[in-house]
Amino acid sequence: MSKLTALTRWVGPELAACELTHFQRTPIDPGAARAEHVAYLDVLRGLCDEVIELAALPEHPDGCFVEDAALVFDECVVLTRPGAASRRGEVDAIAAHLPTDREVLRLEEPCTLDGGDVLVAGDTVYVGWSSRTNHQGLKELAHLLLPHGYRVKAVEVTGCLHLKSAMTLVAPDLLLANPALVNLERVGGVELLEVDPHEPAAANALLLAGRVIYPEEFTRTADLLAEHGVDLKTVPTKELQKAEAGVTCRCIAWNSPA
Repeated sequence: MSKLTALTRWVGPELAACELTHFQRTPIDPGAARAEHVAYLDVLRGLCDEVIELAALPEHPDGCFVEDAALVFDECVVLTRPGAASRRGEVDAIAAHLPTDREVLRLEEPCTLDGGDVLVAGDTVYVGWSSRTNHQGLKELAHLLLPHGYRVKAVEVTGCLHLKSAMTLVAPDLLLANPALVNLERVGGVELLEVDPHEPAAANALLLAGRVIYPEEFTRTADLLAEHGVDLKTVPTKELQKAEAGVTCRCIAWNSPA
């Protein structure tokens, strides 16, 4: 028997000053962004045994994107070193709220690695080589995870912020991806489902407790997922997309003994 926990952080009005890499900055409505977070929390509460809600970090506009600051595996916690220097304070701000029943590891300079670049598929860990994650980060993560039986495979990312902007698992054996944004040559052992070509940003989905949390705006790709038997829980993301956000980046989830 295990307990599923999801950790989140509230969206603050500071989000308008978030880091952007591929998007042009447009005004973000704090009220609309907060309403989207409320809808997201409602879904998490229906899927998880516990939802931890941390307060917004006024000094860190991107702090609500908790996934980038830490990785939680069954065997260990890895504290990352985000690629954007302005985000590195988020790591210590979240560390005390992560599980304490497993080893804690940390990436150090000159490594950079965002959690959004890390996709776990069984004992294979795909890591995006992106503008936020460098070669040293890839190598060090592989070194830290090797004793725990994981194999790290680098995947080149172009034209989007993170690996999980371009590909995510929607079932243990089904990968949703936009091949125009990611080199899939090193990805194997799963069936590939391409996003609808009219929805190039539709590859980000969160598989949790056998369900998939998915942006309600990508209706064409949602129809493709439904045809493949994927059980969707859709949430609004239009406002948060302006911050290059998806559904994976807004929580860290882990299992622990009940």
